[in-house]
Amino acid sequence: MTSQIIPVDPFDFIVFGGTGDLAERKLLPALYYRQRDHQFSEPTRIIGTSRAKLSDADFQAFARKAITDHVKADDIDEKELEKFLARFSYVPADATTGVGFDELKKAVGDSDRIRAFYMAVSPSLFGDISHQLREHRLITPNSRIVVEKPIGRDLASARALNDLVGDDFGEQQIFRIDHYLGKETVQNLMALRFANMLYEPLWNSAHIDHVQITVAETVGLEDRVTYYDKAGALRDMVQNHILQLLCLVAMEAPSSMDADAVRDEKLKVLRALKRINGNEAPKLTVRGQYRAGASAGGPVEGYVEELGHGSDTETFVAIKAEIANWRWAGVPFYLRTGKRLATRVSEIVIEFKQIPHSIFGESAGNISPNQLVIRLQPNEGVKQYLMVKDPGPGGMRLRQIPLDMSFAQSFHSRAPDAYERLVMDVVRGNQTLFMRRDEVEAAWSWVDPILKAWEQNGQDAQGYTAGTWGPSSSIALIERDGRTWHESN
Repeated sequence: MTSQIIPVDPFDFIVFGGTGDLAERKLLPALYYRQRDHQFSEPTRIIGTSRAKLSDADFQAFARKAITDHVKADDIDEKELEKFLARFSYVPADATTGVGFDELKKAVGDSDRIRAFYMAVSPSLFGDISHQLREHRLITPNSRIVVEKPIGRDLASARALNDLVGDDFGEQQIFRIDHYLGKETVQNLMALRFANMLYEPLWNSAHIDHVQITVAETVGLEDRVTYYDKAGALRDMVQNHILQLLCLVAMEAPSSMDADAVRDEKLKVLRALKRINGNEAPKLTVRGQYRAGASAGGPVEGYVEELGHGSDTETFVAIKAEIANWRWAGVPFYLRTGKRLATRVSEIVIEFKQIPHSIFGESAGNISPNQLVIRLQPNEGVKQYLMVKDPGPGGMRLRQIPLDMSFAQSFHSRAPDAYERLVMDVVRGNQTLFMRRDEVEAAWSWVDPILKAWEQNGQDAQGYTAGTWGPSSSIALIERDGRTWHESN
């Protein structure tokens, strides 16, 4: 059985930064797949805009190359690709001066179709573009604006950025995108919790020992040098992706899947997170920076060598977080993320408490706690680890095995990627998987004291060898509590 493809209403998709890296690698391939699966209604149009002086034909050629380079060859249907490219047009425009916005208005026209303005540009341009759209009367009741992270670098700048866009668009029109929330497994976390009676009665401090959230990358700086050295791992990954995953694990059941019902519950989690102040930061947080080592089968430079100058920016963070409410009191949430780590993996591990008493003798072996492992990438899926008897005669010997639900094996159709799903949700006006303003600001309210504590304490980034699991102090962070990081396999 395959999921049903439901066409969306006709729309205009206007991409600011239409010739940039995000458009090339993510947006245009995502839109192509939705074309190929016949999800567009007529007349749907895709309009690219940037300061580059290009023609419609130039932009169509750019889009064709993007599809060729970033879509599997077996997935390219030449007939659908031609139909897709026929939707494309291009208007040069400069948001800082307003030049080109009159031409953009003519290109969009006066229709009351859905308009999705996608900001595939630096956040420094969000306000300029938003104001130009209002000044040139391009914003209609059917308009939405999509903004990518980073939304600020601290609470004050996030509020300022939200104010700029909020001056021109209503909150119900603003879609703050976090592509992690579009991943199939992340949404399956909601299904596991709230569509199965098996888990929800156990989803609390009486039965769960701790939670681990890991987002590990094997890559280094790549092409994000300028941004990353100013941001670091805490701002780049924890403030948005990891805290959003934590919210979905920890939140109470919403009254429905309505966008605000879900986001209200996530907000409660963010507000219940215990603040980590200057005295606690050295005990509860670890900063790291990779040194030269080996990755992907070969030698790699350290962060400073890649960067070309000295820097104390962290490329690794581990945090022991706690949620001060009845459901989670006393349950630690261990968070870690970093670059140049041993394996590329994103996963959530729910470890249940140890059984209170074993009726089996020592010969049965060690009885490990049950774990629920939710793998976001790669190889999306869910594993429930249980203790069973090892088959065969000769007494009771126990071992831990996983009940494995690999999505690729269980569902044989291709799953849309995160951007495909989220872009279609923008068109539908469904904000469930997008961050509300108060969520963003609540996340910064928790992250800001950690950043301040690091600065005040002079908490340096500890070196770790590329290709390992980070600084040794991150292992100590969890092991001094008598626990250990889940070994991904």
